[in-house]
Amino acid sequence: MKLDKDTHNIDAFGDDHIGTSAETPLRHDAFKLSNNEKVDIIKDDIRHIMETLGLDLNDDSLKGTPNRVAKMFVNELFGGLDPKKKPSASTFENKYKYGEMLVEKNITLYSTCEHHLLPIVGKAHVAYISNGTVVGLSKMNRIVDYFAKRPQVQERLTIQIVKELQEVLNTEDVACVIDAKHLCVNSRGIKDIESSTVTSEFGGQFKNKETKREFLDYINLDTSF
Repeated sequence: MKLDKDTHNIDAFGDDHIGTSAETPLRHDAFKLSNNEKVDIIKDDIRHIMETLGLDLNDDSLKGTPNRVAKMFVNELFGGLDPKKKPSASTFENKYKYGEMLVEKNITLYSTCEHHLLPIVGKAHVAYISNGTVVGLSKMNRIVDYFAKRPQVQERLTIQIVKELQEVLNTEDVACVIDAKHLCVNSRGIKDIESSTVTSEFGGQFKNKETKREFLDYINLDTSF
């Protein structure tokens, strides 16, 4: 009976979309194995899952699936767990003395819900006010992608993006808004295909009502070409 109760609590915890920390929960030995070793282990686990489901892995269409999925997990979907893949965000002196906010909007975001391992798909909007340094625009996209490529909850992802840019730019004046669809909501459970989730994190000047409003107005600009 206790096992059934624990399972129920775990299921409810996931459905309630609760996160436990602003840091991705990793074991102390998370990087003991090489990526190739992880692929080999996961490949066997995926094979076992498929066989348990009754699938015939001798079929030409299925026999390569365990290896493909394992490589996808390690190198693509969850590649952001590998600290060696963290983008190096070089900064430059703000020689042109640009003093207004810089907004990078509509950054395409693909992540994975850590509760059901289903996709999160959406857009991130990121802004900062220079404290004497600037960062290349593509680096902002790469930072979003790096933290998205791991099992996530959207709240944590939003915070991680802001914290990383604050560290890179040496300023608190960073903001991020994410609007995304969660397939754990859209394709299972309640199966609400219309709903999306919006999260935000505002640092420094972006906590001021006027600055926050300016940022949100930029996001809502029609920039279609």
